[in-house]
Amino acid sequence: MTLIPHKDASLLTLNQRKADVIRQKIFDGEFLPGQRLSEAALSESLEISRNTLREVFRILTQEGLLSHAPNRGVSVATPTAAAIVDIYRVRRLIECQALAQAYPQHPARQQMRAAVEQALRCREADDWRGVGTANMEFHRAIVRLADSPRLNAMFEQMLAELRLAFGLLKDSALLHGPYIETNQRILALFEAGQLGESAALLQDYLQHSERVVLGAVGRA
Repeated sequence: MTLIPHKDASLLTLNQRKADVIRQKIFDGEFLPGQRLSEAALSESLEISRNTLREVFRILTQEGLLSHAPNRGVSVATPTAAAIVDIYRVRRLIECQALAQAYPQHPARQQMRAAVEQALRCREADDWRGVGTANMEFHRAIVRLADSPRLNAMFEQMLAELRLAFGLLKDSALLHGPYIETNQRILALFEAGQLGESAALLQDYLQHSERVVLGAVGRA
């Protein structure tokens, strides 16, 4: 995660904390690709000055989550096909290895199960944005199996970028629906100690997901 150098460490902490709020809104699907962000509205809702907000915007622009155009202001970024290919390449390297080499009783297993159960509840409520968020929580928990704070931090940024790509799909059920049962099978294999089989299923999952997301990016 890229931080902007600043002489005042306390202000840097404030900037990063407020950047986390916007990043979480992107992760939750509240901010969509191409959406323009109002300085006045955000500075009021975040309870910060416009100068501080511009520093926050700079952090998120460096991360590729926002874009700035002269005379047009700041907008939520729209992922490119090259960015999606790179994200999925990194995901396969991180997630599949984390799953294949993990301890089946790792505490993150409970987070994986909670994410699966949340996705099922959201599907029953026809809340597909919620299903998407639960799906991302499932993969966040997989990365936690590696017990690496650095990987966790890097993955947070990638998840936010990925959520922007998901926002390009008009039919969220088409993207997220098939993966609910797949996540259940990945978890079942993992809990049974079949780590290689679990990782192989995840590999297939990510390849299919990449094709779907790239198709959406291409149409956009």
